[in-house]
Amino acid sequence: MPPIFKINFYVGALVAALIALWLGQLWQAEKQVRLHTEHFLQQIEKRNWSAAADFVAADYHDDWGHDRKEIVDRLRIVLRFFSSLTINAGNPQVSADTPAGWWSAKVRLEGSGSEYAPEIVQRVNQLSEPFVLHWRRQSWRPWDWKLVRVSNPSLDLSNDPY
Repeated sequence: MPPIFKINFYVGALVAALIALWLGQLWQAEKQVRLHTEHFLQQIEKRNWSAAADFVAADYHDDWGHDRKEIVDRLRIVLRFFSSLTINAGNPQVSADTPAGWWSAKVRLEGSGSEYAPEIVQRVNQLSEPFVLHWRRQSWRPWDWKLVRVSNPSLDLSNDPY
């Protein structure tokens, strides 16, 4: 066997092992829950309700009685009120044990827009409890996570006009 072949083989094997280690670290359940939450919140900040909806599971339900269709419709309506939106999550906590995981943090909003935007910002920023986003892995693929539930006991949506 020529020496150049051996060198190329070992270099290739080393590169493959490094890629496998990197993917193993990237695809850890806790890391995926953190990344999916960050990307979900970024889509909301961009006011891109259709991209945000892609993160929501078909069997989604929450503490306020919304299913997937209702939460997507509500995102579309509420995000129209903002011309700019920033979501700050203070000290997020993440826990995951495949096939489920959760992300929890107090959320603060900054934004401007129509007449309802300041009211929404104020209501969210006054909440005493953190938001908890519950995620579930949907398939054998380690990157296939969907939002299945959102909860916040201090958020009352019973009298919301939107």
